[in-house]
Amino acid sequence: MRRAAAFLLAVLFLAASLPAEVGVGGYFSLDFLRGQAGSAAPQASFENIQAGLILSGAWSKRLGYALEVRSKENMRFEIEQAWAGLVWSDALQVKAGLFLVPFGRFNAAGRPFETPLAHIPFPVGAAFPSSWRELGAMAEGKSGFLSYAGWIGNGLAEGRDLASGQQFRDNNSDKAWGGRLGFALSAALEVGGSFSTGKVDAAGERRLTMKGADAVWTNGRLQLSAEYCRSEIANPAPYAKGTAEGWYVLGTYDFGSVRPVVSYQKLSYADAFHGPGFAGPAAPGLGLSEERRVWTVGLTAALSAGLVLKAQYDFNREPRLELKNDIFRAQIAARF
Repeated sequence: MRRAAAFLLAVLFLAASLPAEVGVGGYFSLDFLRGQAGSAAPQASFENIQAGLILSGAWSKRLGYALEVRSKENMRFEIEQAWAGLVWSDALQVKAGLFLVPFGRFNAAGRPFETPLAHIPFPVGAAFPSSWRELGAMAEGKSGFLSYAGWIGNGLAEGRDLASGQQFRDNNSDKAWGGRLGFALSAALEVGGSFSTGKVDAAGERRLTMKGADAVWTNGRLQLSAEYCRSEIANPAPYAKGTAEGWYVLGTYDFGSVRPVVSYQKLSYADAFHGPGFAGPAAPGLGLSEERRVWTVGLTAALSAGLVLKAQYDFNREPRLELKNDIFRAQIAARF
């Protein structure tokens, strides 16, 4: 806790001493959870404190940079982004350093003030690490109705599950690559497709491949968004490949300062090789088998330009299981 506070104070001191032309922004959020007896929050609890600070600017017309630090579990602050970029035009921008991977839409825009949900959609947080970052290089741009992003970097590592694969130093000689293509089909509808592939084990023999699709449709005050992802990881014989497949749909209606929110999320995860106890090819885990469905209904209220209050109720449903694990969530999210 002391190390986290000292690190944050150092970054704040740096931000205060920077020239005025440097953009400085930040955010924080706090959750309140009260769940049923079988939920992850059976006792009423304030938790999931999050905070972040973003610095951005330019050395010249074509050279820019960004630095973002963000709190993770147990109040541990990590670098979320740290890159320098070259801007040729709207059609071509190149970044080098640490960046949020442009897979789907939510991964690069899932901060508390950017989403009406009070939690990460679990299909996104299970098929790959939440706020998945890559150390490498990326090119992106937009021309007409087409937008694109392509990257190369160290890739993810093998872990007990796909959500725990974040790494910053490559564990093999293979380099991962991927990207996203977006198409603005009309003023109201944009769709996109994402792809990623790379070796994940230390020997560089087994590959993780991810495919995704996303869409956003806006009609007046109504907005619908959806995202799909399928991850496949190769396992040694005699184990079949592991798969995590999920999607979510999110709808909001803008009444001004208040927005109703409705969401449905679905996840199917099966992997006989990984799971609890996994310690490498010589020590397989107990396996993973998960089927989850969640309906979420809620409201968001803008208390001011940079302050939002969220309240939602998650109806958790696991096929073939009768669990009392619904959760009420409230979140206050601020940006400055």
